[in-house]
Amino acid sequence: MVNQRVRVFVKGKVQGVFFRQALKVKAKQNDVFGWVKNLDDGRVEAVLEGNEENVGTLVEWCHGGPANARVEDVDIKNEKFTNEFSKFDVLY
Repeated sequence: MVNQRVRVFVKGKVQGVFFRQALKVKAKQNDVFGWVKNLDDGRVEAVLEGNEENVGTLVEWCHGGPANARVEDVDIKNEKFTNEFSKFDVLY
């Protein structure tokens, strides 16, 4: 299986709706590592590393998010896989 790293920016009503915590749960369920944080402009940013299929599952989830989120746009940037993470963190 091919490993992948992506940086995801999620725009919409994505802060204050448990987006980061829900993404962390999904990441653990799918064996994906990295981090997620809120940005000052209202977006959520995440770096996801894992096998291509599992990362794809999380990216797809980001298009909808948790129940109270209203996702308007998801920007995905492919990056070089670094294998630098051993867990998934919520950054503050």
